[in-house]
Formats: sequence, structure tokens, C-alpha cells
Amino acid sequence: MTTQVIAGKTIEFDEDGHMKNLDDWDENVAKELAKMEGIENLTEKHWQVINFMRKVFKEKGDAPSIRKLNKESGISTKELYELFPQGPAKKAAKIAGLPKPKGCI
Repeated sequence: MTTQVIAGKTIEFDEDGHMKNLDDWDENVAKELAKMEGIENLTEKHWQVINFMRKVFKEKGDAPSIRKLNKESGISTKELYELFPQGPAKKAAKIAGLPKPKGCI
């Protein structure tokens, strides 16, 4: 577990690099987390995925898998990989301040 100061907040991360306390998340934190993941600017499509993931997590208690993202977010798998390269569900969950989706390696 590590701790970092991001957007003026001291944030704890688990061994997978995901935030421990979901209440520490806000849009400024998300922007900084995105930069740490190699995404300089979050577009409207990025926010669509991030907000969808947070909504599903709030309803179900787990971040959605890539399959659920593809089927229900309105964004194709190809576009998800363009938005969040090298593992869109895991990377988007990190930026959304959520735990790693259960289906991710």
C-alpha cells in the first residue's frame, strides 16, 4: 500500500494501484490519475466511461468488466482501448477511483 498527494489530497492506494477510499475521489483527482496513466486530457468520451463505471459500482458494488462496458456504456471495445490503452476496464477503474474490476487480471 502506498500514499501519494494528488490534487492536494493525501490518497492511499492498494497493492494494485487503486484508491483505497472512494470518498477521496473527485474530478480533479481523476484528471491527475489519468495523467499518471498516460492520458493527458480526459475527453467527453472518457467521462462517459468514468461516470458509467462509478454508477455501476454504486449500484452493484463492483466495477464493470470490459464486456459490460462494451455492452452498456455505448462505447465500442475498439474505442475503449483507444481511450484507455492497455486494459480499459482496469485503467478506467483506476481513474474513476474504483477498485480493480473482479474480472481483470
